[in-house]
Amino acid sequence: MSATPSRPGRAALRVPFLLHALALAVAMPSLHAEEQQHDKDELPPTVITAVQQSSPLTIVANPKDARQPVPASDATDYLKTIPGFAAIRSGGSNGDPVLRGMFGSRINLRTNGGLMLGACPYRMDAPSSYIAPETYDKLTVIKGPQTVLWGPGASAGTVLFERGPEHFGELGSRLNASFLVGSNGRFDKVLDGAVGGSEGYVRFTGNQAQSDDYEDGDGDTVPSRWKKWNGDLAIGWTPDEDTLLELTAGKGDGEARYAGRSMDGAQFTRESLGLRFEKSNLGDVLTKVEAQVYYNYADHIMDNFSLRDPDPSSMMPMPMASQVDRRTLGTRFAATFALGEVELVTGVDALRSEHRWRNSSADMMTGDYIDTDQTPWDKDAVTHNYGAFAEATWYLAERNRVVSGARLDRSSAKDFRSFQWSGMMTVDNPTAGATRADTLPSGFVRYEHDLAESPTTLYAGLGHVQRFPDYWELFSAESGPSGSANAFDGIKPEKTTQLDFGVQYAGENLDAWASAYVGQVRDYILFSYSTGMMGMTSSSAGNVDARIMGGELGASYKLGEHWKTDGSLAYAWGKNSSDGEALPQMPPLEARLGLTYEQDDWSAGALWRLVAQQGRVAEGKGNVVGQDFGSSAGFGVFSLNGAYRVSKNVKLSAGVDNLFDKDYAEHLNLAGDAGFGYPAERVAIDEPGRTLWAKVDLSF
Repeated sequence: MSATPSRPGRAALRVPFLLHALALAVAMPSLHAEEQQHDKDELPPTVITAVQQSSPLTIVANPKDARQPVPASDATDYLKTIPGFAAIRSGGSNGDPVLRGMFGSRINLRTNGGLMLGACPYRMDAPSSYIAPETYDKLTVIKGPQTVLWGPGASAGTVLFERGPEHFGELGSRLNASFLVGSNGRFDKVLDGAVGGSEGYVRFTGNQAQSDDYEDGDGDTVPSRWKKWNGDLAIGWTPDEDTLLELTAGKGDGEARYAGRSMDGAQFTRESLGLRFEKSNLGDVLTKVEAQVYYNYADHIMDNFSLRDPDPSSMMPMPMASQVDRRTLGTRFAATFALGEVELVTGVDALRSEHRWRNSSADMMTGDYIDTDQTPWDKDAVTHNYGAFAEATWYLAERNRVVSGARLDRSSAKDFRSFQWSGMMTVDNPTAGATRADTLPSGFVRYEHDLAESPTTLYAGLGHVQRFPDYWELFSAESGPSGSANAFDGIKPEKTTQLDFGVQYAGENLDAWASAYVGQVRDYILFSYSTGMMGMTSSSAGNVDARIMGGELGASYKLGEHWKTDGSLAYAWGKNSSDGEALPQMPPLEARLGLTYEQDDWSAGALWRLVAQQGRVAEGKGNVVGQDFGSSAGFGVFSLNGAYRVSKNVKLSAGVDNLFDKDYAEHLNLAGDAGFGYPAERVAIDEPGRTLWAKVDLSF
């Protein structure tokens, strides 16, 4: 009999005492509550069904707004409601975002300007899984290689989750909270409160969320239960209106059961520290300076026993666990200049990230489980990046602007592995102790023109990004390109040149926009999978040339005093021009149609999501998370929602997602990855069936 393994991270899932203590403190009546502040925070009586583009290639949204489908469990859940985004799902939570068919570090995902990187070699803890959207104030998405301000490699786009500083004219406090209940045991609690005065503030944000396994449209249970909590504290000093010094600290943890993998996520520990300084209105030329330093730590455990029972007939019959961690330290400095008709932002940034791992399993002789805490850590990788950037907006005339930017990055990675995996076997690592480095330029230029006789903006931009291979591409594949020692030795940096163009219209009753792109990717990093003896899966990474194109469009139209309709359409296309086949893991054509009836204090709405079939696949090809196994069928899902503002401080909202209990699966879910050399799941992960939810929002 084997000893019962401990369940890693279970104690860490308890809500910290600090969460309750600060909640009570913040919930105390404000000493001075300004009426205008209450009006500013009045809750809108609507549920968001479509996120529209705000300006050329830029989307700005409030993550706290109620939205359909059921409010997001992580950043991927939220982003997939934005036209152009899709998600590689693992079950109920912790999917991986895909923007315009591009995956991984091609999307520059930032929180408060910092980078939170996951640790799992197979992205079971994707960076987005550590983000609770409702605890942030603002979401900004910049599509394509059209900014250089926030780090290297953003060929698909840049995503910023931000919390703004607090502003109290006099001593006071505020409190925002929400509670959500739903089908499948869904229960969320969010708290966001602050106290302060004219010279400073203390803010706390925290959340607890959980869900059980859900049932699909056929009534079958899908392994998908999860549980998470986060707590973040910010202490700000504001000696005057133009100065901010803020210290932040945060912690979180969770667990998740996965449907398409041979292991589950038993621990998602997050630790974060940050310090930022901002000074505005400095003078006529140098107008603003900002500086920050941040530290993010991820400690992730994967196992096959804490959220499931090991299958004696499988390739993993005994209890097994793998623990990985990643420490990321970064800094950024930027200065803003007003040079006549030109506004210039220039600065530098730097990043260091260290990755470690250790494994544990049951003793083959005694059957006793050896916990990961009893095994030593092995450092396998250290990466660095040092960058300099400049981005300018030139106001050529009243209706004409040119936005351009350039950055230069020095990126490097060192391989500390003494061995590497080959199926379930290990072999000597030919690149042990080796360092590789590249100096990579990136830049863009975009022209924007406002029409004289119409509230319309036309724009076109050309961008070029050279992206250093990320940790997953360098270290996860078992082999590299033909003739190379391994992926670390052979993978080349990826080079994307892309033309973005579109139109933005903002009329009295109609808001409409369209954005399109066409690009060439040299040395696109592609994963290939093959099945060997005993069904074992092996992976290799190489470079190919690719062509990409696609676009998104959306509109919102007021049909009358109370009726409004909105919709969006998104399409992505890619071709592996080296091999003459489709690029894998491309989402199909997707449309969203929404209709809302709104009175002064209540609203009712409907959302119809339509997804076409996807027949353009490349079987056996994909990314580090998964691969194409075949084509997928199209589907349509219809949902209803409603909201009622009880007062300017209390709002109720509710919804029914997948009203007709449709049984369906997303195309990207056809890719399953087991990791650790074990066979990938070759079945689609069905999405939830009919789901009911209700939410209460409070603002004081």
